[in-house]
Amino acid sequence: MSILRRLLTALMPQDCLLCGAYSGDALLCPACDAELPILPANACPVCAEASPGSAVCGACLKERPRFDATVARFRYAFPVDRLVQTLKYQRRTTTADFLADAMLSGPRPSGDVIVPLPLSAARLRERGFNQAVEIARPLARALQLPLELDGCLRSRDTTPQAVLPWKQRRANVRMAFECSIDFGGRSVIVVDDVMTTGATLDEFAGVLKARGAMRVTNWVAARTLRD
Repeated sequence: MSILRRLLTALMPQDCLLCGAYSGDALLCPACDAELPILPANACPVCAEASPGSAVCGACLKERPRFDATVARFRYAFPVDRLVQTLKYQRRTTTADFLADAMLSGPRPSGDVIVPLPLSAARLRERGFNQAVEIARPLARALQLPLELDGCLRSRDTTPQAVLPWKQRRANVRMAFECSIDFGGRSVIVVDDVMTTGATLDEFAGVLKARGAMRVTNWVAARTLRD
């Protein structure tokens, strides 16, 4: 969080975003913060799905994704889902700082450049901002890595993944991204808010590797786990 923002929140104490209790200069009160579902330690290193002993899961062994690794801080469940929704649909951009701080407090991936997952032009006009960009800014500053905001785009507006059955999501995002950057053997960290099936991130990773990326790591605030 910036020094100016810390000063403003200290001068104007706030209520907890989730329960309304006094939270001082924090987005959440201590009780709600303690309920945030940290992703279990035993997770597949490739897709971050639950996996005994942190071994590569059966799904990734059967069909290896085009991305190489995934780092996630939370399980996408209550109350993290509420936080993500307030960011995306209520434009509460301070939530992006909160999620970025939480991601920085957990495992950090290594790489040469950070690329936020692009939004389509239509979705960007509708929402007014890209939540992945807002999360990625403080991450790039903390890791002292370049933040690539130009050259990668979502050229096709697709049906929102959340409304589709899991099996249809891969086809929905096929050929949805374009990239004009030569990554020339660099390791790319892709930032997004939530990873569900991984279909969108897999499609984007394929485009990045076609443009020379040596390695692609997803760094997401939350991961949806299969029951």
